[in-house]
Amino acid sequence: MARTVLERERMSKSLEIKPIGTVVSGRTEPTDDHWTGTAIIRLNPDFPAEVVQGLEEFSHLLVVWHFHKASPDDVALHARSPRNNPQWPTTGTFVHRNHRRPNQLAQSFPRLLKVDGLDLHVTDLDAIDGSPVYDLAPYFREMGPRGKICEPSWPGEMLADYWDTPQS
Repeated sequence: MARTVLERERMSKSLEIKPIGTVVSGRTEPTDDHWTGTAIIRLNPDFPAEVVQGLEEFSHLLVVWHFHKASPDDVALHARSPRNNPQWPTTGTFVHRNHRRPNQLAQSFPRLLKVDGLDLHVTDLDAIDGSPVYDLAPYFREMGPRGKICEPSWPGEMLADYWDTPQS
């Protein structure tokens, strides 16, 4: 069935979004492994304090952020082995969770340590200092994956040293 002009226009529109905050962290350069330590998600100061009211009752957040140090030239729309390791299978762009994605967006699930005004103190956030944050929400277990979770063995092998200390 052919799409109408209106449907094609609606599908091709881009979305302009503005950051709601910035990551403040001791880590300044991205690396593949050994993420550790704490960071602050500093929300824009023009937000009223009540935007975070009740957030402190949650243990984890869902944070959408931008790989701001990546170049649009880094986008790789083809299949390749994760981390260019030939021991792992060749997989497509949307199987990788890195900056080579078309919009260079990421999502993380950091543990919320405390709320201090518009500063959200977190751990297990794999964004670096200065990363723009585009959205965040508390993590609701009920909105997480349902049913059995399946994945091949290579992500576990690849990410064995991703976090320095396991979190319970």
